[in-house]
Amino acid sequence: MVESGVESAKGLTPAGRLALGLAAGVLVLDQAVKAWILEGLDLPTRVSVPVIGPLRLSMVWNEGVSFGFLQASHDLARWGLTAFALAVALGLAAWARRADRRLLGVALGLIIGGAIGNAIDRARFGAVADFIDVSALGFFPWVFNIADSAITIGVVLMLVDSFRRETPASP
Repeated sequence: MVESGVESAKGLTPAGRLALGLAAGVLVLDQAVKAWILEGLDLPTRVSVPVIGPLRLSMVWNEGVSFGFLQASHDLARWGLTAFALAVALGLAAWARRADRRLLGVALGLIIGGAIGNAIDRARFGAVADFIDVSALGFFPWVFNIADSAITIGVVLMLVDSFRRETPASP
């Protein structure tokens, strides 16, 4: 039996298992939705589709970092950003293996899955496929995707975790 926060024989804590499982789930969801957006809905030829209220599906190929910052239209930058995202994901996965708090495991899993999802886009397409558009709200002009959402939520949860005195996760 594994005690809370203690690594199992395979070197993976319960929070680490949660993190890596969540990362895999985020990655699968992100890539499945992007496949549907690109091939099933064929959003690149439709450009924008209203969904409900202020939500639209709008095709944007993001060559920069999150939310289009630091545009990287050269191949060297593309592969550099891809390598950086994968290195961050690997570093966070190593950290996740030893995580001893459930909230930290969730945060790391979201970030890892999102980073790998966007890295796959960069490697496959040269840019990240963004499509969730709520710019009609008037205060959020960016178009984003599932991976971006996971990364953002993961970072917020990591910050929350850093201020909490949560007890280690139980098995």
